[in-house]
Formats: sequence, structure tokens, C-alpha cells
Amino acid sequence: MKNNIYFLSLIITFNLFSQEKIKDTIQGTKQILDQVVVQSIRVKYSAPISHSNISKAELSSRNLGQDLPILLSFLPSVVTTSDAGAGVGYTGIRIRGVSAQSTNITINGIPFNDPESHGTYWVNLPDFTSSIESLQVQRGVGTSTNGSGAFGASVNILTDAISKNAYAEISNSAGSYNTIKHTVKFSSGKLNNAFELSGRLSKIDSDGYIDRAFSDLKSYFLQGSYVQGNTFIKALVFGGHEKTYQSWYGVSKEQILENRRQNPYTYENEIDNYKQDHYQFHWNENLNQRWSTNVGLNYTYGSGYFEQFKNDDSVETYSGIVESDIDENGVKLGTTDLIRRRWLDNNFYVLNASANYQSSKLNMTFSSSYSTYSGDHFGEVVWARQFGENSSIRDRYYEGNGKKRDFSVFAKASYFLNKKLEFYGDLQLRNVGYKTKGFTSGLVNMIIDESYSFFNPKFGLSYKFNTNSILYGSYSRANREPSRSDYESDPNIKREQLNDFEFGWRYRKYGLKFNLNSYFMRYNEQLVLTGALDDVGTPIRANSGSSYRIGIESDLNVKLSNFFTINSNMTLSSNKNKQILSPKNGKIFDFGKTNISF
Repeated sequence: MKNNIYFLSLIITFNLFSQEKIKDTIQGTKQILDQVVVQSIRVKYSAPISHSNISKAELSSRNLGQDLPILLSFLPSVVTTSDAGAGVGYTGIRIRGVSAQSTNITINGIPFNDPESHGTYWVNLPDFTSSIESLQVQRGVGTSTNGSGAFGASVNILTDAISKNAYAEISNSAGSYNTIKHTVKFSSGKLNNAFELSGRLSKIDSDGYIDRAFSDLKSYFLQGSYVQGNTFIKALVFGGHEKTYQSWYGVSKEQILENRRQNPYTYENEIDNYKQDHYQFHWNENLNQRWSTNVGLNYTYGSGYFEQFKNDDSVETYSGIVESDIDENGVKLGTTDLIRRRWLDNNFYVLNASANYQSSKLNMTFSSSYSTYSGDHFGEVVWARQFGENSSIRDRYYEGNGKKRDFSVFAKASYFLNKKLEFYGDLQLRNVGYKTKGFTSGLVNMIIDESYSFFNPKFGLSYKFNTNSILYGSYSRANREPSRSDYESDPNIKREQLNDFEFGWRYRKYGLKFNLNSYFMRYNEQLVLTGALDDVGTPIRANSGSSYRIGIESDLNVKLSNFFTINSNMTLSSNKNKQILSPKNGKIFDFGKTNISF
């Protein structure tokens, strides 16, 4: 692999945008009422943090049914992947080379990352982009937020704003590989100048670029809002149901030359079948011209499985549920053919509370978040050539449970030292507890009882040359606990720590936006890919001691007319492990400085 990774994109779009006026608010543009829901975790235009704001208009112009990561591929330092190859189904996003496992995602301030795996599975919320009002991507550690620590970036999402006028909308699109999206949306408009009800139903189908890699996706979104005087209330329920044929397994170079679309899986029902529902409630009060408060509640329920056909699999893996095949001499072979399902059934509860203070010179936020999670993991055999004497279909061959609690408090402030110089400070305390019991899919008794306490300080300065030009620098620290799969591969795995240094220049004038940012991300015990996979295709990670990511990223937006805009960005980066010690020929060998795989 080359020492440097170069990433360049040029996007030309034809869209109609309303005139934009730069204001030093939460987004650098005029603030809408609903943004109070995410005020505590977003940064304003002058903040010393590298970030990008994406509006509903920008997302809508690209939204033809592909998952959100694919729609964000035009942003700096972003690389996306698609299992099925068409951007529908299982997709992934890496920002500065860091996977979605280490990217903090929130929806209305509520953590979206799975608490155990740390992953974000957009396939569970197909066409969610159609219900997004705006989002902000913060690169690096970013500002303190709710949920797991950001080790490469954070993405905070705000759902649809209140519509003053009633409307109904039907949207359909079609593309390659029989990809079809159907969307129905509506809004009641403001009723009695206080209430609004809106909703969406979506259906997406695709055959996928990879053979048999179909996607059958359904989703819904229903939101009620109330605004009266100093009170703003938002209640919503949304979710999705996905059925996708598995296509994550790799192929060899020879297979690619033979047929790059081939899929190693051939069993007709080798599918992933999962359903997830989210329930949220948000209450904001403006106490006076300077103080406001916000409370958020969330419940998420998810349940589903993936199904696999296993040929000549060892019967020892199935706790006596299946019998071994016998050869012509009556000798047990120790293997048999079977079909299994591995299930995940989980519940996730969140409580957020924040208070915000704003004056001409000082902005302050005080926030806390508490969440609790319980996930059941179990496997069942749905078909076998021969079941055991006392066994039957759907008997479970392993069962386990993981429980996690997450509590954090943070305080952040920005203060104008004078008309040109602004100070930013952010302090976070986070405590995480994780316990497991029962067996893994490999019949290993997994007993984990870990607790972590993290202190994450962040400081920065911004200097305004004028209303259009800002120079900034910042330091941020983040700590992060291992995931469940990390513990499965190594019960003694260590936590990660990141010290992030950022320096950049931001220029904006009507018709032109330019951002230039440099970063040095120094890691201690970063969890990096080893190149190995577990038995379900999850990449295995290991601590790498001391490592770093260093780079320069630029972002240019030129608006030539109301219909013609040019976007381009470029990232140059070097990502290194400072020292790797690994077994070789029975001895520990020092490989020295090596490249990080991403």
C-alpha cells in the first residue's frame, strides 16, 4: 500500500437553491425552530471544528433511494462502500479512514450507533433521507455529543421541520439493477397555528450489482409537533424492515477476472431479516431570552436474524441438537448439512437533558445523557439432515446476553474575547459499564464485566479576519470502549484513546465557500483491522499501540448561478502504526512502522 492516500472528488449539480445569508448561528445560516433539538451537539459557523452542514435541498437532489452514506460521498475525507454494489442494502461509510463503528451518529440528539457493536446499520432505516431536515458532519473528535465517542467523525441528524402548509407528495424513481423507490409523504400543515402531523411510507427494491444480492426494504415515519409561545414539543415514531440477500463475502482475484459480479453464496434463503422501531419524544422550553432547556426520550426495539446454509459443518458446534452423518461403513463423520439462524433481540432506552445560555458574547451548554441497553443473542437450527433424539426444529444451540449502560455529562462554552477572537471550551465526563453472560456462537462462555470512566477535554480558538474569513485551531481528546466482537476475539482487549489537533481556514462569501483544514490524530491502542474475519464476516480488530493519522483536506463550493453549482474536495493523508509486534515463525518480530489498512 502506498504511504499516502489521495482522495479527490468533483461534483457538478444542477439545483435551485434559495439565497443564503451567512449568520453566526448554530449552522452559519438562518436557524429554524426545530434546530433547538440538536443545539447542544451542533457547532456554529465560527467554531474551531472542521464541519460540513448539509441541507434538505442538497440531500433531496441526490436522493434516489440509495442509503445515506452514499449520499454523503461528496464530502471531504469520505469513502463509502456497498455490499450489493448498488448503494442499496448494507452500506458503509469511512471518514478519514475511520469506519462507522468509530463514527458517532445521532438522530435528534439520540444515539443511533448500536451500543454493543458500535455499528450503524442504515439498511434498518431505508429512505430515511426523505425525512431529514438537515445534518452536520463534524470531522475528527468534534464537539461533545451523546453516545459512544467519535474517533474519526460524528454525524448529527435533525428530522423534518414543521411545515406551515399542508401537502401530499408521491415520489418514484428507478435505476440500474431493477432498483425502484416508492415514497409517499404528507403534512397536515399547522393546525390552529400550533399542531402539525406529518408522515412517510417508503418501499425500495433492488436486485443489486452482485448476483442474487437483492434488497427488499420497507420503512415508515410519523411525527407530531406542537409549538405555542415558549414551548416546542416533538413526538415521532419511525422504523424499517429489511430483507437482504447476503453478499459481504469476498472473492479472489481469479474470480473477479472470471465474473466480478459473482456471489459465493448460492443457498436461496441466505438472507438477513431484521426489523427496528424507534420512538422519540422531545420537549423544549425557552425560559427567557437567554435560557432554554430541552429533554429527549427514546426507546428503540430491534429484532431479526440472518440465515445460513452450512455444508459439512461440525456437529460439535450445535450442542447436541444435530446428529453426525454416517459413511457407508457406519462410521460417524462428525459433520452434517444444516440451516441455521442467528438472532439478535434488543431494547435501548435513552434520556437526554440539556440547558443552553446565549448572550452577545457568551454561549454555554450543559447537557447529560443516560442510556441502558439489553441485547439477547441466540442461534437456532431450522433444518438438519438428522436432529438429535431429544431435539427438534428451532432448538437453540447457544444463548447469550449483553447489557450496557452509558452516562455522560458535558459543559461547553464559546466566548468572544474581543470582536475578532473567540475561545471555545468543552469538558465531558463519561462512564460506561458492560456486562455479558451466556455463550457466543462459537460456544465460548463469554463473561465480561467491565467499567470505564473517561475524561474528554476540548479547547480551541477562532480568529475572524472579517465576516467572511476565519482562522481556527483546536485540541480534542476522545476515549472509547471496545465492542462486543472485540471482546469475543480478545477478552483482554484495551480501550482506545485519541488526541486530535486541528488547524484550518474557513472562507465564505455569496457564491463561494472554501474550507482548508489540517489534522494530526494521535492514537493510543487504536483498534485496527488485522485482515482476519470471524465466522460471520465481521472484521477482527486488535490494539495497535501507538499510531497516527495525519492529513490535509479541502472543500470548495462555487455557485455559478441559481441552477449551476460546482463542488470539489480533496484529502491527502498518511495513516501509520508506529510499531507492530507480531508472531512470525514462532518468535515475536518487530515489523516497525506500518500502514494502517484504512
